[in-house]
Amino acid sequence: MKSLKENFQKAHTVIIGSGIIGKFNALELSELGFQITLIDPAEQKNSSYAALGLLMGNMYQKRKGRSWDLRKQSIELWPQWITYLQKFNSELNIEKPLIQLTTNEEKFKKLEKFIYENNDPNLQILERDSIIIENINKAFQTQNIKGIISLKDGRINATSLLKTLDKYLKKKKINFVDEEIIKIRKTRNQWFVTTKDNRNIKSDIVILCNSLKAINLIDTLTHNIKLKPVLGQAIEIAINDEEVDLVTLPKQFNINGKNIIPISKNKLIIGSTDEYSSKPEKDVFEKVTNFLDNKPNWLVNGQITKKWFGVRSRPEGEPSPIMKNLGDGLIICTGFYKNGILLAPACSKWVANEIKNYFS
Repeated sequence: MKSLKENFQKAHTVIIGSGIIGKFNALELSELGFQITLIDPAEQKNSSYAALGLLMGNMYQKRKGRSWDLRKQSIELWPQWITYLQKFNSELNIEKPLIQLTTNEEKFKKLEKFIYENNDPNLQILERDSIIIENINKAFQTQNIKGIISLKDGRINATSLLKTLDKYLKKKKINFVDEEIIKIRKTRNQWFVTTKDNRNIKSDIVILCNSLKAINLIDTLTHNIKLKPVLGQAIEIAINDEEVDLVTLPKQFNINGKNIIPISKNKLIIGSTDEYSSKPEKDVFEKVTNFLDNKPNWLVNGQITKKWFGVRSRPEGEPSPIMKNLGDGLIICTGFYKNGILLAPACSKWVANEIKNYFS
């Protein structure tokens, strides 16, 4: 009888979708010895390139259920993967800590209760006289910012991560196909993935990581999977105010649902993921900067120097993400509308275990 390792080395896996989830699955499976073909007709346009990379894991307030289990597993796995991937990019790192702030008293009380109940030294309430709060209040010209800090959470630069994964996949000689897939079908013991140019690619396993387009390749009535679009937007803003130094602010933080990343003395990135749409609104500046009752003048007068967006998918009628074994060697792994980078390690480990069971 052939060993599992021999089966892995001869097995061909097709991964459709080359965002963070698709590439991380390719990473995990190639380490196990699988032959991988990664397929994506528009790699540079997938939603992963619009991600800001904030890892809100340990400060996640719901401490039970599948969602927390996935976060907890990924929190444990990420340091190991960072160490491994630094072989291909020594500068790749998780920038810590992560700060969550609010001007809403009721929301702050919930954060405060969460901290007291968990008694975790890595989660702390930011005192009002702390230098962090003082600097944020000063910069944003407010007095009612409150929040918590997570010493274990942080941020991975999404662009740097994708480039690092690309280096790894190139070294492992992963086959890449930049064609659109219009159909998949199972014939006897083989999957046939059909491209728009009517080319068939044979494989033993198919993994769908292509966001909204995944449901176009399966029988949604049989599997009852529904996804809706979620628009993630980000803008880079340059300010012209000598009295404001954005470098005094934390390296990454969230105020009332908007993610903020200062990148220099007079430039910052603000991102938002909260629209059920596939097209950005015209008033993107107003939409993304609308997180305080009164904006400071430097923000009102700021100039957009760069803007980008990505369309993600969110499950409808069930929790995020969609991670299902649809049988006969077909797996769907999508619907990571906010937490694709955070959950990538746990997702890829789950997929690998499902495939191991398939060949056992």
